[in-house]
Amino acid sequence: MPRTGCAVSLWVRDMPRPPRLSYEECRQRAAEGARRYWAAERPVREAAREAVIAAAAAEIGPLSDREILIADVIAYWCEGTKSRPRRRDDRVIFINSDPGLIKFFLRFLDSVGVETERVSYRLYIHENADTDAATRFWLEVTGADPAQFRSPTLKRHNPKTVRTKVGEDYHGCLRIDVARSATLYQKIAGWAGEAMRDQDCAR
Repeated sequence: MPRTGCAVSLWVRDMPRPPRLSYEECRQRAAEGARRYWAAERPVREAAREAVIAAAAAEIGPLSDREILIADVIAYWCEGTKSRPRRRDDRVIFINSDPGLIKFFLRFLDSVGVETERVSYRLYIHENADTDAATRFWLEVTGADPAQFRSPTLKRHNPKTVRTKVGEDYHGCLRIDVARSATLYQKIAGWAGEAMRDQDCAR
């Protein structure tokens, strides 16, 4: 004989209920669910990211000397030292922590005829970092003679500051100085100004 609706309701109500989870157990289950989700999702997103990067890189291709010139003078205008109207100091000084950008700037210096002996380097790094290892790293990046490296400038460590750039991947910043570079600086100023000029106004 089939159960009536009332009987089924009583039967469900009388079933033993599972024990209620504690707050910590709920958190653990949620964390485990998130971990499983990202374990599956992260490789998919990373593959999509790498595909976009590869496709964009293919669009660039080899750079001409003119393209290197434009790209580097804009990079210099963003990261390099600039002369001020009240304090004229036309010198080429470039500082950065990105090895790729350092190499790219050195490629530019070579393309405009700057002799190797006119270039010097200085490491800027926190005092509690491995200065010797960082120096070896930048020597390899630049291919420079150790004699071109000046004494490092050490930054005082502030325990209250939460630093994210630490460990083996931290190599500080490298400063590139070009001797007798007033004319080159003035050329960079002209190149950068023209590259950034509002082309609509020039028509």
